[in-house]
Amino acid sequence: MRRWRQRRRLSQLDLATDADISARHLSFVETGRSQPSRDMVLHLAEQLKVPPRERNVLLVAAGYAPVYVERPLHDPGLAAARGAIDAVLERQKPYPAFALDRHYNVVASNDALPILYEGCAAELLQPPVNTLRLSLHPQGLASRVENLAEWRAHALHRLAQQVDLTADPKLLELVREIQSYPAPQQEVVPNNDVFLPFRLRTSVGVISFFTTSMFFGTPIDITLTELTLECFFPADSETDQIVRRLAGSN
Repeated sequence: MRRWRQRRRLSQLDLATDADISARHLSFVETGRSQPSRDMVLHLAEQLKVPPRERNVLLVAAGYAPVYVERPLHDPGLAAARGAIDAVLERQKPYPAFALDRHYNVVASNDALPILYEGCAAELLQPPVNTLRLSLHPQGLASRVENLAEWRAHALHRLAQQVDLTADPKLLELVREIQSYPAPQQEVVPNNDVFLPFRLRTSVGVISFFTTSMFFGTPIDITLTELTLECFFPADSETDQIVRRLAGSN
């Protein structure tokens, strides 16, 4: 609990005030001198915005059973959610769309626009495909990303925010791995557009996309809380024409 409080840059008094408890009681909880109730653990975790997976860890450490279930996406209990995911992915065609876990691994996709992956090393396309690794690895898409410096900076910034939020060691490993890739010599130019497009050279021309992210509203299953639906949309009319032409020829 203390590590989470420090990660959120809060003093004991700050957290105690937010949680409406005494700083003395919070101090006793953090040092193990007081046994918190199950409700108190969840209350403090809520104040600290601890992710559900890590809330289970706090509960177990305090001697309680986990409350958040984790099931694979193909579990019958998640059939309704999986149906919603498949519907979103399918309706996104002919543009690409992916369901990603919290480590940016693809757990489902609509398999649109295979031309995106031309020239990528086969091992980077083996499941589970990691989208950040694929887009930034020198044997992946990196050599064809026209705005690689901007895209890399954006990806690392996003990862750093998630590491700070979740303290996930696998995400930290991914940050270090991406930082080890050859850095582009391009200068990162401030982007004045409303979004940062992903511009990729292909055999049929440069295609440019922006993405939107969707999340489940109030899930109590860990798999769903950590799932993101990334949908690609054409950032210009040329990309739209290229994608629709390719889709029509398939």
